[in-house]
Amino acid sequence: MIHFCTMLQIGLTGGIGSGKSTVAKVFETLGVPVYYADEAGKRLMNEDAALKEQIINHFGAGSYADGKLNRAYLASVVFNDKQKLELLNSLVHPATIKDAKEWMLKQSAPYSIKEAALIFESGSGTGLNYVVGVYAPQALRIKRTMDRDQVTREEVVKRMQNQIDEEMKMKLCDFIIYNDEQQLVIPQVLKLHQHFLKEANS
Repeated sequence: MIHFCTMLQIGLTGGIGSGKSTVAKVFETLGVPVYYADEAGKRLMNEDAALKEQIINHFGAGSYADGKLNRAYLASVVFNDKQKLELLNSLVHPATIKDAKEWMLKQSAPYSIKEAALIFESGSGTGLNYVVGVYAPQALRIKRTMDRDQVTREEVVKRMQNQIDEEMKMKLCDFIIYNDEQQLVIPQVLKLHQHFLKEANS
């Protein structure tokens, strides 16, 4: 009799500047497949014909130049208009959720991870066994984002306002990794890795 192991599907989230991508890379070095939702969203906006059509219908022909997404144009449209940003997200998120589900079904590792900033906001947490939050204090997150993206403090704070409150987000998570420059990240990842392996194989 063959027993099929149900592969665990883990979400990984955190606010802007929390360092969730860094944490995801640590899991990857342990051989865990990671789906990066933001990168996938950008790819789908260029490759998914139905999504492209919806974006053009809502945001105009200027959304694409030579068949490629005109990111500067689209950013200028949605950046200062919360409703337009929500509309864009409402088009991109379902395509990304579908793509992630298809990707996860193809993985053969004991567990795989979906890294996404807006797991709770987009409703993409459904179907995941657990969600891991990456936490860093706000001042540190602002500094990291300013350094990384070469943007002003105001711009970072503005972006943060599009995400749910960090404390609230962490309460919704099943596990938390502290990336606050006080605690080492790798031992925390290793501990969770062992936990998920054990559960996947039980």
